Amino acid sequence: MRLVIQRVTYASVTIDGIKVSEIAKGLLILVGIEDVDTEADAEWLAQKVSKIRIFDDENGVMNLSVNDVHGEVLVVSQFTLHALTAKGNRPSYIRASKPDHAIPLYNCFVNQLQSLLSKTVQTGRFGADMKVQLLNDGPVTILMDSQRKE
Repeated sequence: MRLVIQRVTYASVTIDGIKVSEIAKGLLILVGIEDVDTEADAEWLAQKVSKIRIFDDENGVMNLSVNDVHGEVLVVSQFTLHALTAKGNRPSYIRASKPDHAIPLYNCFVNQLQSLLSKTVQTGRFGADMKVQLLNDGPVTILMDSQRKE
């Protein structure tokens, strides 16, 4: 599983002109899933995300987690995180999992994160054409990959 984690002051997801999710200060997390991913990957990433300290403390040092700042979380599926771009100019998405494998892992990640943070995690809609709006704070953007354990 591959994540793009963005510290935001605002984020939302709109589908067919209807806003389906919205958060204030917190994390927007884009999630890409490939066939080698398992529930263990989802659980490992949820643990990492729940504790990552990328919010400023009183001294302006990134030393606080999303829970420490009472932030919110929005998780959006994004198969393009597994794009292969080595050949030609048209990315290949062959490594991205099909919905029958990806949806249960996406849900596992969201459920684990909700449990660890003890709060509702907002989501987009898996496979939908979503319009994601955000105001990146910092900007702070972190990449995580469970296969590389980084």
